[in-house]
Amino acid sequence: MGERWSFLILRAAFNGLHHFEEFQAELGIARNILANRLARLVEHGILARRPLPEDRRKIAYGLTEKGFALLPTMIALRQWGERWETRIPAFPILVDARDRQPIEQVAVRAHDGRVLGRGELIWALPGEIGATD
Repeated sequence: MGERWSFLILRAAFNGLHHFEEFQAELGIARNILANRLARLVEHGILARRPLPEDRRKIAYGLTEKGFALLPTMIALRQWGERWETRIPAFPILVDARDRQPIEQVAVRAHDGRVLGRGELIWALPGEIGATD
């Protein structure tokens, strides 16, 4: 996962691409590298590979439950890039399907919903969870 092409393929899958040719055209990636990265993402259970019912020789790739669980990470990385790298929002903008309003910034939240800042986080061992000094 921690490799450029896998990240870009995953981003494209979240953006609705499903077919080898779509990934190849969108990303400009060499066919052999794309085949390798798709196989690796399937092997790790992030994408599923299934033949199309209308032409079983054609394959569609889709996010698995494990792959879809990466959505908050992908959104956070995109929002980080928009803030620190490009300084402009990328399009299309991710919105709530119900009211078409942009989603909030991804944040680290406490168990009660408070947004936590840098100075409000510590790592705790299992026996320390819930304990206060």
